[in-house]
This record gives sequence, structure tokens and C-alpha cells, in this order.
Amino acid sequence: MNIEKVSQEFNLSKDTLRYWERIELLPPVQRNSSGYRDYTEQDLNWIFYVNSLRNAGMSIERLLDFVKSYRLQSSSNEYRKQLLIEQRQILKQEVENRQKTINYLSYKIEHFADHTLTYENEKLAYDKDNEEEK
Repeated sequence: MNIEKVSQEFNLSKDTLRYWERIELLPPVQRNSSGYRDYTEQDLNWIFYVNSLRNAGMSIERLLDFVKSYRLQSSSNEYRKQLLIEQRQILKQEVENRQKTINYLSYKIEHFADHTLTYENEKLAYDKDNEEEK
């Protein structure tokens, strides 16, 4: 599969795919006789995996560590598992923070009329006090 189709399938820019290959997040992609990248099923699996971890918020540096340890098997499975557990915890915290923000916005929306009325009443009182002073 060529880079254009892969880019469309994963909704990633061609530059991102090239970058991931250059920094070795992806294994080297085979080239066809014309020198163009020719992605295999295994390459697509790697792209899916790396993209999923990026979507989970994993930094490039951490991903590099994870992928290199996977490829070189220089660390135990426990090490890689621990990286995934830590990333899941970070993601859960982000979801919790987002939920707090959603709750706050929901409260503001549900009580919007109350807040607007209070402001308008304060403004009317201010305007009335200024007229009486004249």
C-alpha cells in the first residue's frame, strides 16, 4: 500500500508517517522498484499501534523508549507493561479533569439565566444609583 492510501486510512499526514519512520517509531518501510514506500500488513499494524498510543497521549520520547525496548527486547515485558499502565493512569486523570470541566460548564449553562439576571439587576441598581446622585 502506498503512503497516500496509508495516510488516508489512518488520518495521518504523509509527513507524520515519514517522521515516525525516520525516528524509528516504525520499522524501515520497504520500497518498490521506483523507490516509493510500499507498506505491508506488518507496517500497518505498527502504524495502528503507534497511533493508538499517541492518541492515548503518550509522548514521542516515551513511545521511542517503548518501541525500542520492544524491538531490541532489551527490557522485560513487565517494563513495557508498566509504561502502558502509567499511560493509562495519565489518561484516566485527563478524563477525570475533562469531566470536571464538563460538569462546571453544565452547571453554568443550567444556571445561565440566574447569572444573567443577577448581572442585569446589579447593572440596573448601579445605573439607578448614578441617576440619584445627579
